[in-house]
Amino acid sequence: MEVFLSGSEKKWRLWQKERLYRLVNDDIRSLESLREYSSIENLAEALPERVGSPLSINALAEDLEFNFRTIESWVKILEKVYYCFRIMPFGAPKIRAVKKEKKLYLWDWSVCENEGAKFENMVASHLLKYCHFIEDTQGFKMELRFLRDTDKREIDFVVMKEKKPLFAVECKTGEKSLSKHITYFKERTTIPKFYQVHLGEKDYAPQSNVRVLPFLKFASELNLV
Repeated sequence: MEVFLSGSEKKWRLWQKERLYRLVNDDIRSLESLREYSSIENLAEALPERVGSPLSINALAEDLEFNFRTIESWVKILEKVYYCFRIMPFGAPKIRAVKKEKKLYLWDWSVCENEGAKFENMVASHLLKYCHFIEDTQGFKMELRFLRDTDKREIDFVVMKEKKPLFAVECKTGEKSLSKHITYFKERTTIPKFYQVHLGEKDYAPQSNVRVLPFLKFASELNLV
């Protein structure tokens, strides 16, 4: 809180560095008996640039010079200590959806340097918290997934309720025209509502069951904030 109230970017950078060190050397040490703590820290530092993309464990293993099973186990450890989380793909019978790749996000999206990835990560965190809230207060089984086909058409998020799609969300930092991927998947899936959220001010409905609106308004209407 002190770092936040200070408004100092320098203090924030120092706090982030100290946080990562303590996460690895205090939190993880108390949970896991490992040899390569410094390498886990290197892995954690490599994850922000992979936010919002299907996470390739093979690529990480090659970059860090460890085997697949080791890197996968380390990512799971980082998930346990709430450094990051992954979401599964959503499949639909009329599309060639990817089935195995998972997308990665961080609980602290402020470390993302890319503005688009940072915005998408922020939306992911709020949607996951929304899913947890509905589960805790209403008892429904909720899931946060993403939609991507083998031709790389993608919708960032699909919120699931009792294994059925509730709505989908696409993230855009600017007030852009409607993503063509929304139109494509709207015609080929059973997702009842599509939202395209942005950081601007425009709020309009270009198609039936499709709405383009500011993220803050979307979050307010869904009680995400």
